[in-house]
Amino acid sequence: MALRSFIEVHPESHFPIQNLPYGVFKHKGSSSTPRPAVAIGDYVLDLSEVALAGLFDGPIRDSFLQPNLNKFIALGRPAWKQARSTLQKLLSSTECALRDNENLRTKALLPMSEVEMLLPIAIGDYTDFFSSMHHAKNCGTIFRGPQNPIPANWFHLPIAYHGRASSVVISGTDIVRPRGQGHPAANSPPSFGPSQKLDFELEMAAVVGPGNELGKPVDVDKAADHIFGLVLMNDWSARDIQAWEYVPLGPFLGKSFGTTVSPWIVTLDALEPFASDAPKQNPHPLPYLAEKISKIYDIPLEVRIRPAGQEDSCVVTRSNFNHLYWTLTQQLAHHTINGCNLRPGDLFGTGTISGPEQDSYGCLLELTWNGQKPLSISGTERKFLEDGDEVIISGCSKGDGYNVGFGTCTGKVLPSPGC
Repeated sequence: MALRSFIEVHPESHFPIQNLPYGVFKHKGSSSTPRPAVAIGDYVLDLSEVALAGLFDGPIRDSFLQPNLNKFIALGRPAWKQARSTLQKLLSSTECALRDNENLRTKALLPMSEVEMLLPIAIGDYTDFFSSMHHAKNCGTIFRGPQNPIPANWFHLPIAYHGRASSVVISGTDIVRPRGQGHPAANSPPSFGPSQKLDFELEMAAVVGPGNELGKPVDVDKAADHIFGLVLMNDWSARDIQAWEYVPLGPFLGKSFGTTVSPWIVTLDALEPFASDAPKQNPHPLPYLAEKISKIYDIPLEVRIRPAGQEDSCVVTRSNFNHLYWTLTQQLAHHTINGCNLRPGDLFGTGTISGPEQDSYGCLLELTWNGQKPLSISGTERKFLEDGDEVIISGCSKGDGYNVGFGTCTGKVLPSPGC
């Protein structure tokens, strides 16, 4: 018999009892303390109220009395499983502890329309990988030509760069168009001004749970125990700034001005029904990256753009998490192989997730082939994002009679200061 909640959940909801993603909220329009929660249908369940009611034990109880999820995710997989089991029981149609306790229900179950979602974790460090072969091939072809688009090292290690954690923001936060230097024309000095090639990047990001000690790498076959869950991510990119600055040390100002994440962290346990064997890698990875069980997840992804001044949005790409070449666990194992210590709440992005077909490319750089082929969106053309454009990313796995979704990850472009 399928698990059902006593709370009515619409069949198309991203947040049935099979999901229960974690987030942090505060009461809308108030200065109340942020509180951990899970999403169920159109409601948030305030975990601090559930904890104060004595329905969690020990460290789990204390972790839900914090303003973010760091203390909870640091507890590790046994605690995550225990909390998930407890919550699914409390919210089930056959359990009376919450269902029949009107006082607790009133305090703990709040309509999503009445709350403001916040960053669910305190992010100490943020790393962005480059794990989609289709994206790597397209970018290489655009900038270096089709003869040898993917560098030889790409097939041997998950390439990444360190991003800026301070500019990771929650969905719904406006993004100010960045200013910076661009390629010089002929013998002129570099150009300077607002980016003319502002882009989105369709990504997902893993949230690190328990970290590792400095100098002690994480075994690739144990890496899943260090990953709490996934969020949607838009790693906004200023392509013109990036193109001028990235040689020889990589992205800097072209990336660090803003990265948007969705508010709900979907756990790997909730995604387990959508796991499958990852594609075979060629050449075979080095031993420290060779997994006994190599998993990928079937998570359909979609990007919509609402052009400035328009009410309707238009789908510009449909992709899937399963297009990644390097797995989450390989990314984490590689991140720590030199002894780098990860900490609870650290974030690492997958890199742009592009599929093999043009309508599955994960950014405007690819979709418009660096502006050479403008994209038609709701009766207007776009080479790159314009001021007032809104980007809306969503992701949802389809189960047998239920969904496990992430909600949306949104952001609107504001003009550069003084423009």
